[in-house]
Amino acid sequence: MDWKNEFFRENELPLDRLVEGYSNTAVFRTIAFIGDSLSSGEFESVNDDGIHSHLDRYEYSWGQIIARHNGLTAYNFSRGGMTTFEYMTSFAEENGYWDPQYASEAYVIALGANDLLNRGFEIGSIDDVHPEDYKLNKETVAGYFGQIISRYKEIQPDAKFFLITMTREGVPKDELKSAHAALMYEMAEKFDNTYVIDLYKYAPVYDEEFKRRFNLYSHQNPAGYIFTAKLIDSYIDYIIRKYPEDFSRVGLIGTELY
Repeated sequence: MDWKNEFFRENELPLDRLVEGYSNTAVFRTIAFIGDSLSSGEFESVNDDGIHSHLDRYEYSWGQIIARHNGLTAYNFSRGGMTTFEYMTSFAEENGYWDPQYASEAYVIALGANDLLNRGFEIGSIDDVHPEDYKLNKETVAGYFGQIISRYKEIQPDAKFFLITMTREGVPKDELKSAHAALMYEMAEKFDNTYVIDLYKYAPVYDEEFKRRFNLYSHQNPAGYIFTAKLIDSYIDYIIRKYPEDFSRVGLIGTELY
């Protein structure tokens, strides 16, 4: 066999190949998934009076699906409606998510949708982020996002970080999603060991036909979370295959060895 062609094909793009069986994501034994409802396996229902209800079912989340698929441990540091502001100022502390016992080899962060699309928070800029002292960060989405990365780097300095963009829907709010995607790339430049999972550019457009198959009202259905898990698992696999030298020492993360 030609292992080079099998491992990384010339001109391959993210999501050209969706993984089957275990993937290179399995190089990690612990991953923390930081996010909102879509990171929490949230299901939406409507009663006879038209009132919507929401329930986080973490076992259906794409993070837990990835974990079961690859035999690793996943922590859901997420909740429906989560924002960067709430995560940094109260949620993580109240739930013990800064506790070193949950130190992970990788952190996947999918935040910003509620901040920008539902709350109208100021996105700010990469200049709001001070990796050397996160307490100097400005109170913007960029500033709080940077604080989250910095706090977890204090806990696990050599961890890998994967920042997820939002997906496209072909509606006016896509302008905010585009700005968020650009910020994720700037974050990856600002912090070491940080990579972008660019669903905005490479994932399918989440149009009406897509939603009929994979959504339950405004959130995903069980098949939708499986599809999202496959996208993100495949993207992490792609990054590891593209930059193998970056991941050769992940087995030593959290140890005293280098």
